[in-house]
Amino acid sequence: MKPLIVLGDSLLDVDIEGDATRLCPEAPVPVVDVRSRRLRPGGAGLAAILAARSVAEVVLVTATADDDGGRSLRQLLDPEVEVIPMALRGETVRKTRIRAGGQSLVRLDTGDGIAEAGPLGPAIVRALRAAGAILVADYGRGVAAHPRIRRLLTELAPSVPVVWDPHPRGPAPVPGAALVSPNMSEARQFAPGYAEPDELAKVLRDEWTADSVAVTLGADGAVLANGKRLATVPVPAEVRPGSATHDTCGAGDRFASAAAAALLDGSTVAEAVDRAVGIAAGFVADGGAAALSRSDAREPASTARTESAGSAFEVAAEVRARGGRLVATGGCFDLLHPGHVSLLRQARAMGDALIVCLNSDDSVRRLKGPSRPIVAERDRARLLGELASVDAVTIFDESSPAALLERLRPDIWVKGGDYAEADLPEAGVVRRHGGEIALIPTVRGYSTTQLVTRSRG
Repeated sequence: MKPLIVLGDSLLDVDIEGDATRLCPEAPVPVVDVRSRRLRPGGAGLAAILAARSVAEVVLVTATADDDGGRSLRQLLDPEVEVIPMALRGETVRKTRIRAGGQSLVRLDTGDGIAEAGPLGPAIVRALRAAGAILVADYGRGVAAHPRIRRLLTELAPSVPVVWDPHPRGPAPVPGAALVSPNMSEARQFAPGYAEPDELAKVLRDEWTADSVAVTLGADGAVLANGKRLATVPVPAEVRPGSATHDTCGAGDRFASAAAAALLDGSTVAEAVDRAVGIAAGFVADGGAAALSRSDAREPASTARTESAGSAFEVAAEVRARGGRLVATGGCFDLLHPGHVSLLRQARAMGDALIVCLNSDDSVRRLKGPSRPIVAERDRARLLGELASVDAVTIFDESSPAALLERLRPDIWVKGGDYAEADLPEAGVVRRHGGEIALIPTVRGYSTTQLVTRSRG
């Protein structure tokens, strides 16, 4: 299959999380006691990482600078997607959210970077001409406005599906785009004088000479003007967010990346939008972009970290969007042995995807003593991720995975038969979300503790 090319402006997103329990004595503003500082790619960088959850090969064409923010951004991007850089004039754009109690208190924007409008490198031209589909994630910072890029996209649009996620400060989509996906607020800025989503979708489709326009409506799904047809695409009931406090950051990028991946896979535009609505809603319900953040090495780590190539929360969202059954299991998995492999294989056979919730090194030490673990958490996660039965691995720091399971909400929680359901503190969480507990018999003669004891004896 040909690659998906994501083209646009990348930003560095920073989430500073803390507790706000008192007011500042000098002014009536909350004081935030910082607990963690987490980084993730934003803009086109986020869209590319999200697309990589669904597509085998993703190439990101974006403008980068050689400054602290740019280097942090490349460190986040390079393990996930191939990056073909353009020159950035100015400083990397950084968006910092200060959050407490799950709510954003303020956002601080810094950086003035704009993509250079000079000649394109041959690698960019080759990548675009080899694309199976193209996603333009425009954040108004010059990549989508580059004259040579626009000429190339206009030339390719009749034969290559182009999904365009527009920005009010950016240029109009090139003619012939397969799908343009503004949200409601953006659509009203693009077409002043029109208020209703169906009117906006039809007017913008004609104004942009696009094949289709989908105006996204958050929890209400999307309105799609597809050719001459108009349709409302609702959010599937099984992935509808249950709380108004869900973090919607990145939802538009998730919608656009899912739609582009579906078009690459041969779906029609209507099928792609239907799929993208469900995936975007599941993405928000499972933590949004914040679930993809990584702890800054200079700050304390947060309590749950995704370590596998595919995010556990992305896997959960996609399984729910297609009506599948999500299975999860958990443990230390310190020395991987046949008993572990048997449990994981049987667990995976119970549903459509298996997520392993892995105790961190600190968690293992609290449970097993100072001499454990034998294998570090990152290596344990890597070994588990290589197994065909495991779809994703996520690491947690607590002694129990209960807090993590509040977010994952598996349909089945699997543990070895050496446990009883009454011994599992997380069982109540699983049951409360409609899940069930499955206890699988252990393989006699295999346990990490036994293996360690025999090796030392």
